[in-house]
Amino acid sequence: MADTAPANPNGNAAPVTEIMAHDKTGGSTRFSPRGVPVITGVNRVGLFALYMKEVRRFLKVQTQTIWAPAFTTLLFLVIFTVALGREGREVLGVPFASFVAPGLIVMAMMQNAFANSSFSLLGGKMQGTIIDYLMPPLSSGELMAAILGAALTRALAVGCAVALAMALWPGVSLGMAHPWAALWFGLMGSLMLATIGLATSIWAEKFDHTAAISNFIIAPASLLSGTFYVIENLHEAFQTVSRLNPFFYVISGFRYGFLGQSDIGGAQAVVAAGAGLLALNLVMAAAVYGLLRSGWKLKS
Repeated sequence: MADTAPANPNGNAAPVTEIMAHDKTGGSTRFSPRGVPVITGVNRVGLFALYMKEVRRFLKVQTQTIWAPAFTTLLFLVIFTVALGREGREVLGVPFASFVAPGLIVMAMMQNAFANSSFSLLGGKMQGTIIDYLMPPLSSGELMAAILGAALTRALAVGCAVALAMALWPGVSLGMAHPWAALWFGLMGSLMLATIGLATSIWAEKFDHTAAISNFIIAPASLLSGTFYVIENLHEAFQTVSRLNPFFYVISGFRYGFLGQSDIGGAQAVVAAGAGLLALNLVMAAAVYGLLRSGWKLKS
């Protein structure tokens, strides 16, 4: 019930700003005044709930979302090792299988980060449940953080599964020379693809649109980024094109974490590449955040 203050000189009751409601025990509960937010700061409960919803979504079908990518990536390793790694071939001073393995791991991480975040909002639009994302008291930043966090979680799970599968393959050594580089470039690469996936999910109107981005942009950029070769073997023009590909820096930096050397150069060049990827991710995240706030193709 709403309380009222004593009548004012004009004989009208002055409304009190608080609303009283009786609870089951006979007491009363006070609610915030109308228009005053109840949740201030970060909605941690809502953010964590959405994050867990997205994580449970891919864990329910983990055979398809985690173990199948590990099996497929292992097949890539087997095929290219048999085709190109015979007769003790070495690249960057290590056996060919050990050279290829880090690139395949981070490539699988990036592709699955994209797959997870690109489905979130698009699935809601296709199934008519987009209101479940837009109606809860979550800000655009919280919505974005939950979706990207779930995508990074899937990328990490896939990376661990792929590494486990490759460690069982003879001739592969996954010892880390610089763990910080493997961690940083793995996170930056996965975050980059998760952000692109979220932007795709906002823009796409059907699953064909997502497939087009994956098949004609993500897959070529991944395969032509030095995963299976060093760019020094390419013509100078193609080396320049490779250095304009951010996927190249992710894969080479991740490989540096395992082998202690890469196509990028020495430690300073690797650190500069890591800083550049961070800047790129911040710019893309700001752009996607602006799209979410505008409601483009979500609220219209």
